[in-house]
Amino acid sequence: MEKIVVIPRVQVIMAFIATCIEATARKLNISYHEVFQRMKRLDMIEKYIFPNYEALHTESRENLVMDIIEYMEQKEARI
Repeated sequence: MEKIVVIPRVQVIMAFIATCIEATARKLNISYHEVFQRMKRLDMIEKYIFPNYEALHTESRENLVMDIIEYMEQKEARI
């Protein structure tokens, strides 16, 4: 009998956030560290990705990355 492992919701969301960072970095052809720093500076993880996880995780990866890039560029343009 297989043992079922239950992963806490916050860990699932954190893994999703890591995927968002890595996929965005690949699309922009820059390091994941640079994407993370940009997101951190814009407070995107805490104020955009984390609270909108339910909606964002249902999107295709391509649409998700494009949404993240658009949001990031709009926020950076306001700074």
